[in-house]
Amino acid sequence: MALFDPPGGRGDGDGSVQVALDPRDRIGTAKVFAVYGKGGIGKSTTSSNLSAAFSMLGKRVLQIGCDPKHDSTFTLTKKLMPTVIDVLETVEFHSEELRPEDYMFEGFNGVMCVEAGGPPAGTGCGGYVVGQTVKLLKQHHLLEDTDVVIFDVLGDVVCGGFAAPLQHAERAVVVAANDFDSIFAMNRIVAAIGAKAKNYDVRMAGVIANRSAATDEIDRFNAATGLKRLAHFPDLDAIRRSRLKKCTLFEMDQTPEVEAACNEYKRLAAQMWAGCEPLAAKAMKDRDIFEFLGFE
Repeated sequence: MALFDPPGGRGDGDGSVQVALDPRDRIGTAKVFAVYGKGGIGKSTTSSNLSAAFSMLGKRVLQIGCDPKHDSTFTLTKKLMPTVIDVLETVEFHSEELRPEDYMFEGFNGVMCVEAGGPPAGTGCGGYVVGQTVKLLKQHHLLEDTDVVIFDVLGDVVCGGFAAPLQHAERAVVVAANDFDSIFAMNRIVAAIGAKAKNYDVRMAGVIANRSAATDEIDRFNAATGLKRLAHFPDLDAIRRSRLKKCTLFEMDQTPEVEAACNEYKRLAAQMWAGCEPLAAKAMKDRDIFEFLGFE
């Protein structure tokens, strides 16, 4: 794997330098989703509950955390797992010495969990980490028995490295609240996905509204850019507490509010499994979205 400017033109855009993934490392027949959104918006909580929902529909699920914090899957596994980079370092990056159980762990309802991790702060490229993780999974034939792969990706898209999961994904979803900052970040993510769609199969699937009583600003942005809302999860204290309890929402006391949220996750999983229509969303320029967004 190397940095490259795709032959024959601009690639992902002027000045773009991307991480080239070996075509042999493509994920096979599983449905692959990449979950993006502003930092702290609830991507990991959403990804883990969505993985749990897929598993409850009888699907074989693999969740891959792509954040140096490596906390994507701890509500599924009840522990902070070692990362792929951690375990590769213990064998001086001789991947042939690793076993699947060194870096992949079973979580709630059979969901398989991997934390890719990341390079030390200020060094290296997150795209390399994602590529090495997928390569390991392929070498150990761990993707052959998987129906759904969910990449839970670090914060905003600002470099080719953390856009690397888009080279594997069939559909990308964005988690956003009904506020300026998360919608502004979503707009940048839409632009990144549009750039990747020039050279890869990934397409935008839609928006998951999270931690919001209302969705009016999200819906207004969607109408202006060609997006659609896939699901809505209100700002429930039970969701916050599930993270503190290191468990999925499905393991919390099933109050009417919690049960409704769990049913929404299962409905969303069924919708994504059936197939989300690709959206030809067009991001706004930064100045335009700054003028567009506003509250009375």
